[in-house]
Amino acid sequence: MAANIGKSYTFALHSIFIDTYFTLFNKMGYTKEIEKRKTFAIISHPDAGKTTLTEKLLLFGGAIQTAGAVKNNKIKKTATSDFMEIEKQRGISVATSVMAFEYLGKKINILDTPGHKDFAEDTYRTLTAVDSVILIIDCANGVEAQTKRLMEVCRMRNTPVIIFINKMDREGRDAFDLLDELEDLLKINVRPLSWPIGIGATFKGVYSIHNNHLNLFSASKTKISDDLIEIESLEDPELNNLIGDAATDTLKEELELVEGVYDEFSKEEYLKGNLAPVFFGSALNNFGVQELLEAFLEIAPTPLGRDTDAGFVEPEDKDFSGFIFKIHANLDPKHRDRIAFLRIVSGKFERNKFYEHSRLDKKIKFPNPTSFMAQDKSVIDEAFPGDVVGLYDSGNFKIGDSLTEGTSFAFKGIPSFSPEIFMELENKDPMKSKQLEKGIKQLTDEGVAQLFVQQPGNRKIVGTVGQLQFDVIKYRLQHEYGAKCDFAPRRFFKACWMTSDDKSAIEKFVKAKAAYIAMDKDDNHVFLAETQFLLQMAQQDYPDITFHFTSDFKVGMN
Repeated sequence: MAANIGKSYTFALHSIFIDTYFTLFNKMGYTKEIEKRKTFAIISHPDAGKTTLTEKLLLFGGAIQTAGAVKNNKIKKTATSDFMEIEKQRGISVATSVMAFEYLGKKINILDTPGHKDFAEDTYRTLTAVDSVILIIDCANGVEAQTKRLMEVCRMRNTPVIIFINKMDREGRDAFDLLDELEDLLKINVRPLSWPIGIGATFKGVYSIHNNHLNLFSASKTKISDDLIEIESLEDPELNNLIGDAATDTLKEELELVEGVYDEFSKEEYLKGNLAPVFFGSALNNFGVQELLEAFLEIAPTPLGRDTDAGFVEPEDKDFSGFIFKIHANLDPKHRDRIAFLRIVSGKFERNKFYEHSRLDKKIKFPNPTSFMAQDKSVIDEAFPGDVVGLYDSGNFKIGDSLTEGTSFAFKGIPSFSPEIFMELENKDPMKSKQLEKGIKQLTDEGVAQLFVQQPGNRKIVGTVGQLQFDVIKYRLQHEYGAKCDFAPRRFFKACWMTSDDKSAIEKFVKAKAAYIAMDKDDNHVFLAETQFLLQMAQQDYPDITFHFTSDFKVGMN
């Protein structure tokens, strides 16, 4: 009997050892997957070269072989990341594109965002799904209005920022003047990690301060140049032969000034969002892009955790969690699909495994989760923190929804916006009423606009933060749903959601202001105030009601 007990004890120890071994093995593999990933957004003022830089990064990663060139606001060869037909016609990005590729053993997830201010909502939400950003500055224009707004959002979350000063092959402003402007207007310390040799017609390349070498590229707009020349030291006499005595002397003088004016680069300060490393180059001609990419891989953060209403979630937490930051209908016009974009925060996402939908309080599984290369999708079996996964959606998701494994919770900080422009939707083809109804519902679910329905007459009021959004909605309704419409201006000052501990107060207000009451897509009452004065009067006359200017709150009584 003692022998049997001994065998059982040995077997139990063996089982514990095996379980511990596989737990540690899986954890090591899981940690390795997290450390491989870098997820970031590219942001800029319109026309600074955002989509062009994205393409050059994809070229270096081998994800594409040629890139489209954007000239004079017209795309000659369509950019990889601009896949909506209206983007091809206008030469601008109006939707966030997601692209993934591998380079030097790292998996890179790029989110290429709209630059136009009318689509800032999409960009702001995208910034909640990334761990760092690359901010592009046009060397001729410097810091512009949208640049400052985007930087303010980054500073709110202390998002690490790398700055790329673009178009150095064109005539522009002095590099030191640009650095001073960055610090003054963006309220962030900067540190150059590369330096331009000349500008415009005299631009010869960039010197990597970070790695102490010089790279000279042959201009190539569609592929990476094989003619890469590297100089290990500024004292190498070959430097004079390559760029000339005058350029060499100027480069040495400017680098000496850089070292005297700017503090040493601190990765810790960069990761805190206090210091922005700066790179110079020309994305269109592949100058300075490799320096940017390789320094990014070295210093940019691996996937970060996120705050929730149940506490902070770390990427290393074993239970899966993630949130929806974007929804897009008809990503593939041939299949009329609707895709919800999920940022994975913790754990491992697995195909065909049930996860808890926190808002709906139900379990859902996903047989065909996808990864992206712009509009090209491929089915995946698993994904890890930092990855962005596309989930086919039949209407279950809203922006900000959480998926979890185990404990149910909601992620914080997914912004919603108060509409600034209001238009009434007019149906131009009564025979296509169903298509119009479906189309406007799906497009407003994407978050590019908000839909309010007024009675009597089932009148549809669309609210946005920018005029151009109405052009996009009109175009997409016609070309994706076969529904023709026009928009008639409505003069409203503000859309206001209402909550109160006294249900009768809401009922009394809705009855008194019936002509200015609409329902949102979640059947909440919304007060469409015509002027600021009338809103102030409503707040004064109904002190028991709280008026909210965005829809991201817990609705009480309505």
